[in-house]
Amino acid sequence: MGFIAGIQYNIRGVALALKTPSLLMLGLIRFAVVLLLALVLSGMVLYWHNDIFSMIWQMPESRWLIWLWHIVSWILTFTLMAFSMLISYLISQIFFCVFIMDYMSRITERMVLGQEAPGAHTSIFGLFLYLILQEIPRAVVPVLISVTLMIIGLFTPVSLVIIGLSAVVAGIFLAWDNTDLVPARRMVPFRERFAFLRKNLFFHIGFGLLFLVPWLNILFLSFAPVGATLYYIEKERKKHGLGFDL
Repeated sequence: MGFIAGIQYNIRGVALALKTPSLLMLGLIRFAVVLLLALVLSGMVLYWHNDIFSMIWQMPESRWLIWLWHIVSWILTFTLMAFSMLISYLISQIFFCVFIMDYMSRITERMVLGQEAPGAHTSIFGLFLYLILQEIPRAVVPVLISVTLMIIGLFTPVSLVIIGLSAVVAGIFLAWDNTDLVPARRMVPFRERFAFLRKNLFFHIGFGLLFLVPWLNILFLSFAPVGATLYYIEKERKKHGLGFDL
């Protein structure tokens, strides 16, 4: 399962969530929170986009270069808007959405397997604390590193290349943030879960690609736990020679 499969599973998850009332409601809650934050941050980027780009390249006097200046400035603006939505996602995660993600994953798992696979025995509070702590190595730190690289890239000659690469890295780890829900819930050691990411890197690139499309990414981020859980369960069942049907 490679790059194309990643895109397919993301779309497939949204399609399943739209047909399942419980998943749809939970996804819409996440959608509303992320959308509100994204509107605020994206509005700030749009309002100051000329000032932001002028920090990198002052508007030239030549009328031919002015067109190029405007094109590049809007490319940068749309990239920053995509990052503003990723940041909105992380803010919502830190406060409460990680719990909703886990619940959406549990519902999907029950739909596919008929029941939740047994996990580690712990209290609800202990599990919630564990899930929150997972966000630090799994999503928050990698995305913050990507944002830092993007800011550094703004002041280098190859800024657009660095910004593009950092966006892809952010998408990969946001994808892993969702495919990691099931093994994290089962308390699989972090080393094994990170190895799963390395072995299925192209899938995560494809799955995370849709997270980089401004505005559309809010929809896919909201319902991503569904498609990611479908993928992980199918990988697990194929590993044991079992079929998969949903």
